[in-house]
Amino acid sequence: AAAKDIKVCLIAGKTGPLEAYAKQTENGFMLGLEYLTKNTMAVGADKLVVLVKDDQLKPDRGKSLLEECYSDDKADIAVGTTGSPLALAMLPVAEEHKKVLIVEPAVADSITGDKRNRYIFRTGRSSYQDALAGAAAFPKSGEVSVGMLGLDTAFGRDGVTAFKQGLSELRPNVKIIAEEYAAGNTADFAPFAERLFNALK
Repeated sequence: AAAKDIKVCLIAGKTGPLEAYAKQTENGFMLGLEYLTKNTMAVGADKLVVLVKDDQLKPDRGKSLLEECYSDDKADIAVGTTGSPLALAMLPVAEEHKKVLIVEPAVADSITGDKRNRYIFRTGRSSYQDALAGAAAFPKSGEVSVGMLGLDTAFGRDGVTAFKQGLSELRPNVKIIAEEYAAGNTADFAPFAERLFNALK
């Protein structure tokens, strides 16, 4: 077969509060490809071409960028994205185009849970795996009360749900007695903390 370009679209939230994650994703992905290809950026005679796009942490933008990758750029595969709400918005696009979307680093369980489709793969950890690690840090005996503060997003809510499940499996002596959810742009956490501290009394 004639040599061709293999196009990979990498979508990440390079603008906004998760910029550090996006940079790590892009750097790690490129290092991985360099290692895999022994610095040739080719698989056999086929050249790897990586197209990097910034979703700016906006679900509608992430969805339209993935559509652009598959339709206009003719990407063979896509990788992304940084935020769980964006990844969830992108899932149907991969299914519609019947092309693989590798989700990294978004962690909401629903991405490969109840919202999944056959074109979605996850390479990073999930909220449930995070929760099991966190639950294991609590003592195995004695009554322990916990207050949870999470982002008011799929990531935050899935994280709390997963933590509840992890505790019930590993540490049934630990009870979540209060939950608070804050918007991503919250500057003053005092009201949330006050409600949590009052519940923990």
